[in-house]
Amino acid sequence: MSRIGKAPILIPNGVTLTVSANNEVTVKGPKGELSQKVDSDISIAQEDGNIIVSRPTEQKRHKALHGLYRSLINNMVVGVTEGYKLEQELVGVGYRATNQGNTLDLVLGYSHHIVFSLPPEIKVATTAEKGKNPTIILESIDKQLLGQVAAKIRSLRAPEPYKGKGIKFVGEQLRRKAGKSASKK
Repeated sequence: MSRIGKAPILIPNGVTLTVSANNEVTVKGPKGELSQKVDSDISIAQEDGNIIVSRPTEQKRHKALHGLYRSLINNMVVGVTEGYKLEQELVGVGYRATNQGNTLDLVLGYSHHIVFSLPPEIKVATTAEKGKNPTIILESIDKQLLGQVAAKIRSLRAPEPYKGKGIKFVGEQLRRKAGKSASKK
């Protein structure tokens, strides 16, 4: 049995979980509401404050969906109670980030500014302290959407392996390469 799939999901106080007839799971909590359509083969049951996700057979497809939907539901429960936060830093001379509401204005060494509109479900903040790299802070209750937007921002100027310039996640370790070495004749 799937180790992830068989683990029960604890429902904290203030969180309600409902499963509709067409197998759509809706989680409401203090920070908001999220919903996810679940495959019809996977069954979801509530037992004394826990959610149990189960599968009908040992088919490879059912095993894969079992762990997947358990993780998605758990991410929704954590999202509506605590939320998710990602920080990205801009490494490079002259790289800057500012925001107006949900619009991010990036200066990444190109000949033009990059204006990036964020979905309304994501809150953005930017910091620029002297002596430190500019930072973009993204917050949301939807883990999937947050990761997707962070990956899109990172793709605008991915970190390069020689000097490490680009947009990277805070705390991320980059694999660096040695530059050219002079040849001996």
